[in-house]
Amino acid sequence: MKGTLYLIPSLLGDTEVGKVIPSFNNELVLSIKYYVAEDVRTVRRFLKKANKTINIDELNFSLLNEHTDEKEIPQMLDPLLQGFDVGVVSEAGCPAIADPGAKLVDLAHRKGIKIVPLVGPSSIVLSLMASGFNGQSFAFEGYLPIDANQRVKKLKQFEKRIFSENQTQIFIETPYRNDKTLRDLIANCSSQLRLCIAANITTSNEWICTKNLYEWKKQLPEIGKVPCIFLLYK
Repeated sequence: MKGTLYLIPSLLGDTEVGKVIPSFNNELVLSIKYYVAEDVRTVRRFLKKANKTINIDELNFSLLNEHTDEKEIPQMLDPLLQGFDVGVVSEAGCPAIADPGAKLVDLAHRKGIKIVPLVGPSSIVLSLMASGFNGQSFAFEGYLPIDANQRVKKLKQFEKRIFSENQTQIFIETPYRNDKTLRDLIANCSSQLRLCIAANITTSNEWICTKNLYEWKKQLPEIGKVPCIFLLYK
């Protein structure tokens, strides 16, 4: 009998586990001995925080991140094929969403392995909930292009979709590029568009605010080193 692949959400920041992670998850991690981690050190800390009785030294970790050779992924399913359960844990939030864990999940489906996604914090869903924007039609676009011309082109695509499809556009950025992203939005998009910035979601420093771009222009927030998610709508 094959094992089960559990998709285990982790913390989005420095937050008490009990506030955002269900107790079911915290008990389940005790029964899993094989983990696939985006960052092993981060996941080890999270598991110990989730359940202080867990013996980290008994666990087996496989590394799956953007640098992992795809040829190495199939062997991460070996414990499952031998009947052991495996947990996939992202560096932050829900695994397999804007996360390399999706490759393992895809392969597990092809092998007929049971997949169980667990409840936990998602910055995408939480920010959309708090934005006041269209939650019926939305698209998560990941990171903006680094190239300046491609970046502006992408922003124009967002604007077109917002007006033609009534679709909320959601994207993220590396914290040190947050300020530039905000300036690019103000310079290249209609000033009537509304932008929601959701920063430090679920932490004690959480800050979520929605304004028109012309209002943001009057007073730019200090988000240069803060984990943020951006949402754009009309």
